[in-house]
Amino acid sequence: MSLTLHNPHSVLAALDARPKDVVEVRLGSRNPGGAWSEVADRARTHRIPVAVGRVEPTGRRRNSQREADSGRGGASASLVRERGDVSLEELFAIRSPGFSEIPGISAHPLFLALDCLHDPHNVGAIFRTAAFFGVAGIVVTRDRSAPLNATVYDVASGGLEFVPFSVQTNLRRALDAAKEHGVWVLGTSERAETDYTAVPLDRAWLLVVGNEESGMRRLTAEHCDMACRIPPQSTVTSLNVSVAAGILIARFAGGL
Repeated sequence: MSLTLHNPHSVLAALDARPKDVVEVRLGSRNPGGAWSEVADRARTHRIPVAVGRVEPTGRRRNSQREADSGRGGASASLVRERGDVSLEELFAIRSPGFSEIPGISAHPLFLALDCLHDPHNVGAIFRTAAFFGVAGIVVTRDRSAPLNATVYDVASGGLEFVPFSVQTNLRRALDAAKEHGVWVLGTSERAETDYTAVPLDRAWLLVVGNEESGMRRLTAEHCDMACRIPPQSTVTSLNVSVAAGILIARFAGGL
């Protein structure tokens, strides 16, 4: 299925990683500024169609220069096919013998698992941070979770193109697969006793981030090797899940 992306940086990332999956670029003006101009130029080098106007729900294209210049032709956008996910075996493959010899892979990589996150903006923000810090892979739950839709791709600003992910209906199976590959499972909970700064950095972790309202599910928590919390420093005692995930990613992937 193709997604309509409105963030030019998401489209540029797709052009870098998999240009054959960029179907079409649609510009709101014949002379777009900023990153959309670069999108158009690079799309043409790959012989990807570049048009002015937008596709209506009926499929009718608005090509009038006056409409486009006035803004009624719609904002610039691109049709990009969804990126496919990988199997758990592929996701954790870097923990196989010889993984430390793979260029760019840390001896103690960080993986993430998103346990039923509902808000696509949070999912996209986490993917963006994960890409920034070089997270090795992400497990996403399929049921009762935000789909990896255009909003996620746009908020991630290219993050989905550079972090492998696996969509799973059974998170417990993913946790077991991580352990089989020598990855420790670290849960997150405001009720945990261990401060996140006390968690050892001398091993690979699969960091589990729970739902925005209820946190990790009980069965998920029971299969964690350890759980940690970010202690509040004031009377404000909670964080947005993507912000909390960012702090933890910076700690375990960036060593901050």
